[in-house]
Amino acid sequence: MRTDLFHFVLPEDRIALRPATPRDAARLLVVRAGVPAQLEDRSVRDLPELLRAGDAVVVNDTKVIPAFLHGRRIGRGEYEPGISANLIKRLDGSRWRALVKPARRLEAGDVVRFGSEGRVCFLDQLDATVEAKGEGGEITFAFAFHGAALDQALAERGDVPLPPYIAGRRAADEQDRSDYQTMFAREEGSVAAPTAGLHFTEAIVQALAARGVALHKVTLHVGAGTFLPVKADDTSGHRMQPEWGSVSAETAAALNAVRRAGGRIVAVGSTALRLVESAAAEDGTMSAFSGETALFITPGYRFRAADVMLTNFHLPRSTLFMLVCAFCGLETMQRAYAHAIETGYRFYSYGDACLLFRAS
Repeated sequence: MRTDLFHFVLPEDRIALRPATPRDAARLLVVRAGVPAQLEDRSVRDLPELLRAGDAVVVNDTKVIPAFLHGRRIGRGEYEPGISANLIKRLDGSRWRALVKPARRLEAGDVVRFGSEGRVCFLDQLDATVEAKGEGGEITFAFAFHGAALDQALAERGDVPLPPYIAGRRAADEQDRSDYQTMFAREEGSVAAPTAGLHFTEAIVQALAARGVALHKVTLHVGAGTFLPVKADDTSGHRMQPEWGSVSAETAAALNAVRRAGGRIVAVGSTALRLVESAAAEDGTMSAFSGETALFITPGYRFRAADVMLTNFHLPRSTLFMLVCAFCGLETMQRAYAHAIETGYRFYSYGDACLLFRAS
């Protein structure tokens, strides 16, 4: 499909720079696919009553790492240019792939020293050698530390990797270290938050349980590719960056039992949805899954597992907006987003949410 079909104009003041307080105070647009589609303005707090006993909510328990680093190139003359790096993929115990600005300042063999003056760190320095430089400007860093020591150094020196549409308007701060992490965060590995999960509170989890709605956890480590625009003129020309995920055998069996009993699988966010779809066979039966997925969902995709989706409002021309259009239909989501813009919903990672019921 043509990429321009997924374009829309969003006023800049609709981009949320901070989350709602408390988290479940965010607005919720309920979208029921059909002819005509039904739109309803609610609150995230209403989520439990919008679901049925026997449904199963699937959340992503990945944890965001402090993957944004500031430093300087050293060892090549007196001039030491500043360098910023977003770590995007761990390659092994000491090597990371990163997006760097300005990448033109670095060549293979250069050393970058990361850290902020005045910040306490148990290590005197965190150095990384440029091992390789890709055609797209991606840098492969080989850090001087390995494994747990490197993880701790990153935690000391790294900042929250806020999305560019927030980071371009304000710097990350200490509040973001909690705001940009879901209550389910357990497995470290993401460089972006599974933002639909940011709306959950202990009160919502308890209300879901009281309603008879089960909650299950899967893990998908979100990569920076989630923010990359689709530059191709046609969706067939875009390739998703692979992300690592896992669904346990116990979770797969529980979700299969939900489906057999007539319950619905409610995916919290695009990450949980893409993962359960990757773990599902053609007939919808799920199996244990562990590995990378690069599933790119666009209109015409036949969903195997997910029946309902809770998600935030996404960027124009993004793979995420294409996914929700596949879920509920392009015209339905164009109408839903137009309504959201007109009525003041807050967009993107720290914004409001929508609950999508796909057509049966």
